Amino acid sequence: MPWKDTTIMEQKIEFICEWRTGKYTITELCKRFEISRPTAYKIISRFENCGYEGLLELSRKPRGTHPNATNAKVVNRILELKENHKLWGAKKIWKLLYKDYPAEDIPTVLTVHNILKKHGLVSPQKRLRRVKPIHPIFDPKECNEVWSADYKGKFLMGNKKYCHPLTITDSKSRFIFTAKGHYKENLQSAKSEFTKVFRKYGIPKQIHTDNGSPFGSVAAIQRFTRLSYWFIELGILPVFSDPAHPEQNGRHERMHRDLKAACSKPAAYDLKAQQRRLNRFVREYNHVRPHEALNMETPASVHDFSTRSFPEKTPKFDYESTMKVLKVTKSGAVRWGAYNWVYLSASLKGKYVGALEIGNGIWRVFYRNVFLGYFNQNELRTKEQSVRLETNLV
Repeated sequence: MPWKDTTIMEQKIEFICEWRTGKYTITELCKRFEISRPTAYKIISRFENCGYEGLLELSRKPRGTHPNATNAKVVNRILELKENHKLWGAKKIWKLLYKDYPAEDIPTVLTVHNILKKHGLVSPQKRLRRVKPIHPIFDPKECNEVWSADYKGKFLMGNKKYCHPLTITDSKSRFIFTAKGHYKENLQSAKSEFTKVFRKYGIPKQIHTDNGSPFGSVAAIQRFTRLSYWFIELGILPVFSDPAHPEQNGRHERMHRDLKAACSKPAAYDLKAQQRRLNRFVREYNHVRPHEALNMETPASVHDFSTRSFPEKTPKFDYESTMKVLKVTKSGAVRWGAYNWVYLSASLKGKYVGALEIGNGIWRVFYRNVFLGYFNQNELRTKEQSVRLETNLV
């Protein structure tokens, strides 16, 4: 009879008992139990050397240490890094091993993943639906060409108050300049934090934001707000994602996902404690965490300071002599002639704009060196009424 997986030990014992009676030959026993002669002699040899314990199944695991096995110290370090950085995957942990061990002692990324999986430290990934690749609307080629800024979605702290983290990053190096928790999303809070960052790191050429307050407004001319006009005064061009398209600033949104996982689940009790968590996240993100888009380098190792320093006083600006200089009133309009008005934006009240005629009564309006829109003075004369500035000629 053949060996059965569930009664293999019983079959071996029965075979030995029959053999010990001396009534059967090896050939007869092999035929009865349907095994080969080498198998029969192997069982008899084990019984004679070790008794019935020798009939137990032997482990198929290789004896001694496998020559390609990962060093125990490296394995312990992998587990230690995972304990310290629970949200990191195998690739980032593998990169950090190079700080502690020579290259020949470091296993592959797959081996690191298998070690983590063996110890139950790998969470199953949800199968994601395939989507068309999304490319950023602004893809800078060097540091400080474009910065990104946004208020990460609010979350409730332990004291039942909301925290609104303002984040500012460099789009090229992914370096986080700040993650500042505020109670409200307003101009005063944002401008104060931007000032601190500008003083420390310099100013960029452009700042990319969405269309939410205080950064932009879809109802305003060119979507500019009071904060936008302050950027323009500093020599920074405000640029925006298309309305309802946050994926166009995907690099910043991806960082927000990591920030949320690290700092808001769960949140701290109050804003002071929450700020310590935000600061800790920024330090780790900038100086410790390898970034795949940077060839597994850290943002701090890639980023360069801006060569454009922050002006403590608003720089003066002189319009060209060919322009007509107009002051914006409290209502956000400029007077045109004796009775007519051209409405621009209340965010420009008290400031001076320049108007340049391009022919046929069409005027282009600028704030400093940034184009705002057009207006047609012929409409003012024929309709004798105020008009709004238009961004496109009809």
